[in-house]
Amino acid sequence: MRVYVPLTLPALAEAHKTGELGTGPFVAYAVTPALREWYLSDDIEELEYAALSRAALASLRLLAAGPDAPRRRVVVAVDVPDGTAAADPDRGLDPAALGEVRVTATVALARAAAVHVDSDDADEDVTAAAGALAAADGGDDDAQFVVDGAEDHELLWYATQEIPNLVGQGG
Repeated sequence: MRVYVPLTLPALAEAHKTGELGTGPFVAYAVTPALREWYLSDDIEELEYAALSRAALASLRLLAAGPDAPRRRVVVAVDVPDGTAAADPDRGLDPAALGEVRVTATVALARAAAVHVDSDDADEDVTAAAGALAAADGGDDDAQFVVDGAEDHELLWYATQEIPNLVGQGG
């Protein structure tokens, strides 16, 4: 199963250092039955993109909670064995949990297929979105518009061999 793990650049650096994306259980995003129903598409590429987008929003939440992290959303796409990740049936109908899965095992960074990261030109919008997230969650339409502005930036695709350069450890 392909899952999308939301991170920050410091968390990616830590994963690079330890060789592990996380030890279970941790939250990731995937094409779940609830996401399929919400997105109303049978196109697997569109559904995977929707799961990636949900993970990007979760990365934005991590940035809002970690003001010292560089303002770039990070999502690692990784394939995990079937049965390792599962949606919580009690949260399946919660709009905030669409695509959310709980990964129950340790996941080696070596299993990653790709890394998706904001470009430098997204910095201003991502910074504003992280700052507006709490107000948007509270129903503020203007703040939601600011949060949506970060979504206008496509995450760039990087091969896993590029991780050292992304986290400033390349040479």
